[in-house]
Amino acid sequence: MKFNDFTAAQIRIARPTDKFDDVIDFYERGLGLQRLTDFTNPDGYTGVILGMPNAAYHLEFTKHANGSPCPAPTEDNLLVFYIPNKNEIDVVGSRLHEMGYPEVSPENDYWKEKGITIEDPDGWRIVLMNTNGI
Repeated sequence: MKFNDFTAAQIRIARPTDKFDDVIDFYERGLGLQRLTDFTNPDGYTGVILGMPNAAYHLEFTKHANGSPCPAPTEDNLLVFYIPNKNEIDVVGSRLHEMGYPEVSPENDYWKEKGITIEDPDGWRIVLMNTNGI
């Protein structure tokens, strides 16, 4: 990916969690992301990387042996998935609802028009948006 002043091979969004197994279940089984790899290192960190094979972006979730507190951000901090097929949004939304993650009201009504907002186990929000993106 070419940016103004550098070229990046990958982009990773990483965050700690104390609800490691629940968060993995939400994103892997609920949302349907694939487990690309997982790791444990000698500094006490355990992690998993989820995403799509061969994509230049992915999510990493970690926990530390001594705890990994990470308070949720505001209700308008979002991870947005642009999904053109409304039926796919319905399938994923229903599966997450059955797992105990119902739709929540977004802070910004823009996301309500063509999307659904759901909180993960840590209270971080995702939006499944029924558009092609930008």
